[in-house]
Amino acid sequence: MFRITALSLLAATLTLAGCAQKPAEPSLGDVLEILKTKRFVDLTHTFEPGIPHWPGFPDEKRETLYGYDAGEGKLGKGFYAQQFTHVGQWGTHCDPPAHFVRGKRTIDEIDVKEMLLPLVVIDLHEKAAKDPDCVISMDDVRDWEKRHGPVPTSAFVAMRTDWSKRWPDARAMRNADPQGVAHYPGWSLPVLKYLYEERKITASGHETTDTDPGLATSKDDYSLETYILGTDHYQIELLANLDQVPESGALVVAAFPKPKGGSGFPARVFAILP
Repeated sequence: MFRITALSLLAATLTLAGCAQKPAEPSLGDVLEILKTKRFVDLTHTFEPGIPHWPGFPDEKRETLYGYDAGEGKLGKGFYAQQFTHVGQWGTHCDPPAHFVRGKRTIDEIDVKEMLLPLVVIDLHEKAAKDPDCVISMDDVRDWEKRHGPVPTSAFVAMRTDWSKRWPDARAMRNADPQGVAHYPGWSLPVLKYLYEERKITASGHETTDTDPGLATSKDDYSLETYILGTDHYQIELLANLDQVPESGALVVAAFPKPKGGSGFPARVFAILP
């Protein structure tokens, strides 16, 4: 009798210990209440006609079709409705794989689970201030990993250069010399290969108009953007406010519309801080 009781007590103790080690998963409602207490940072520029964009694209056109009162728009209808005409790569925007690579995913084919990710910010703003032609190096990534550990799998990696502080001055963003050569920072192939092939990140982004540095794009060299999109991953260009988020620990939400077969579209991107 005593032996059975002792074993029963031992089993009960182990069960309770196991329960203590594995608390019940919080409900989505609990998660939402936690998120409500956090700071949210908008990483998106407001877009309008005249903003910086790739020089081969036309400017945005905007027309008020209906206004609240007579004389507003084509006809006063008691409501406000505008028509927007712009390229997909407008303002803070998503470049899906098909933007550069035939047969890869269009923007409507990007899964919604790829839109909520751990946010990694690699800070190059001091380097960019001293040398606008700088590119992110493996030393920059290794320094980040020394401080924060390995770049998380499925992360969104953003390159901070503070170039967004030049917005919406198109000349300052391009930073061209008298010969017309642009000078702005960019990514590098070794870093992109490391992040996408070894660390298995989901997406990346930057504050400049291009993935490739200005010295490359001035020669119509977009090989780094071609690499990212060729791996069937998306990127976000023209991010803002990366100086307001930590290098590690935040989440990012990168959301965008779903045009069928779309080559890209303006995005709404924001961070949730730890």
